[in-house]
Amino acid sequence: MANIVAIVGRPNVGKSTLFNRLVEERKAIEDNMSGVTRDRHYGHAQWAGKFFSVIDTGGYVIGSDDMYEAEIRKQVKLAIEEADVILFVVDCHDGVTDLDTDFAHELRATKKPVYIVANKADNQEKSFMANEFYALGVSDYEVFPIASASGSGTGELLDHVITQFEDEGEEDPDADTPKISILGRPNVGKSSFLNALLGKERSIVTNEAGTTRDAIHTRYKLFGQDFIITDTAGIRKKAKVTEDVEFYSVMRSLRTLEESDVVIIMVDATRGLEAQDINLIALAIKNNKGVMIMVNKWDLIEKDHKTMGTIKDDMIERLGENKWIPIIFTSVTEKQRIFQAIELAVKVYENKTRKVTTSKLNDVMLPEIEKYPPPAWKGKYIKIKYVTQLPTKNPVIAFFCNLPQYIKSPYTRYLENRLRENFDFEGVPVKIIYKNK
Repeated sequence: MANIVAIVGRPNVGKSTLFNRLVEERKAIEDNMSGVTRDRHYGHAQWAGKFFSVIDTGGYVIGSDDMYEAEIRKQVKLAIEEADVILFVVDCHDGVTDLDTDFAHELRATKKPVYIVANKADNQEKSFMANEFYALGVSDYEVFPIASASGSGTGELLDHVITQFEDEGEEDPDADTPKISILGRPNVGKSSFLNALLGKERSIVTNEAGTTRDAIHTRYKLFGQDFIITDTAGIRKKAKVTEDVEFYSVMRSLRTLEESDVVIIMVDATRGLEAQDINLIALAIKNNKGVMIMVNKWDLIEKDHKTMGTIKDDMIERLGENKWIPIIFTSVTEKQRIFQAIELAVKVYENKTRKVTTSKLNDVMLPEIEKYPPPAWKGKYIKIKYVTQLPTKNPVIAFFCNLPQYIKSPYTRYLENRLRENFDFEGVPVKIIYKNK
């Protein structure tokens, strides 16, 4: 059973700082500007031998017509429904505000344990001021003055929180779960794709580029297999990134790429494969990730029976040596081929983790090598005698030969092409190394 703690409150009281303190890493973006966190953001924590999940949420504002704040309120309510324990974060510097009072009224409807966390109590005077939050009347427990930036008071808070858990929880339920991330330029439909797959609003969606800021992790089940699917902030050229928040959003997206098993590069069909998309693909390959291209907004293209083939051929030409990357055309708004896109990501993951037996590799590759042996170098003949796949996370094929230092890159490309023709490595970078026999 998962133990879940939700961190809620009005904007700019330090919820993301507390979240980062509890999960012991900087997963959520922190900034003095209010409204930085928008979607629900998950992490894992442990205290005194008990494990639990933590949800960071956006600032809750009642009565606002702002497009984002209405969506943030939905996300906060979903987090409260999901949680076992609620941490209501307030600010000692500001005291009780109208927004705190309004939100406290909303929280009274829940039957779950609510702890008032008076943040920014960075000295004794501020700790005494925390007592005024008893007036909010939403908690049966004492008010906990803390300073999440330094960690002061968080231990005492957690000592009380873990008493609400019935069991020890799971250390990290996502540890061995395959991770698929969705990357691309802003406003190509990444969040809409995630919401369409789940059948609910997991990520906030608007027509404005840059709506998603943090990397949003979601567990998803398909064909009896669990996956973690991550929606990320849109990535623009470095020169166009002007705000600190967007800079950190992009950094989170790139870190998500590094932590993924398979990367879905989402492309706008009306714009085609752009330089920034090519850069993301190159980065995924450099990090040995499974890669696929998802061309979204296909419904906006005027087309005949040749259009898809023409656009696909053009993209394959732009990919150059990386033509092994699969391409699928989708329309998220029309729910066209979205589940086939996930099936393709699953297939890429299977290709990435597949182990080809040594006997099969030798049966297939040695005749190919005999048919076209490595070119001689300065009168010396190179003989490849044996092939095996190394026990690594990504496909690495070792060729044992007498003079490995004399094999050049054109022959390596020949071997890679033969491997791809005979074994299904679609969407997966294959590394070839040579060893002395």
